[in-house]
Amino acid sequence: MQEKQPAPFERGTDGPKVIVVGVDGSDSSWRAASYAAGLARRQGSMLALVYVQPVLPAGATMGAPVMDVTNEVAEELMAEIRSSTERFQGLYDLRWEFHTLRGDPYAGMVQMADELRADAVVVGASESAGHRIMGSVAVRLVKAGRWPVTVVP
Repeated sequence: MQEKQPAPFERGTDGPKVIVVGVDGSDSSWRAASYAAGLARRQGSMLALVYVQPVLPAGATMGAPVMDVTNEVAEELMAEIRSSTERFQGLYDLRWEFHTLRGDPYAGMVQMADELRADAVVVGASESAGHRIMGSVAVRLVKAGRWPVTVVP
């Protein structure tokens, strides 16, 4: 008797099960989180909010406690997310998780989208002029072509 093999994973066939959104405290990332929360609520999806703590080269910090600052940002983001969900508790049924990791924002978003088997990724439009040279996280995610990516202005 042959064992039944599990069905292969198919992204978004019955609507998104997991929506990953990048948050960093910027206005555009909060707009992206709000947009993604609305999508997740309407679709009955899990919303995964991801903050990738930047890692700066040791010489660039000139002795500044960068790890303390990025941990502080993560704690502030989590407090703001909790506050928002408490305000709407009982009004909306929304499942969500908050993930934080250290590294390059693009690589971190890819890692989390892969680990969580995301059906969709939502990010805010870049507010940094420096991204004209290296490319924004949003553009790099779109070019990866692995998930539907929504860029919220």
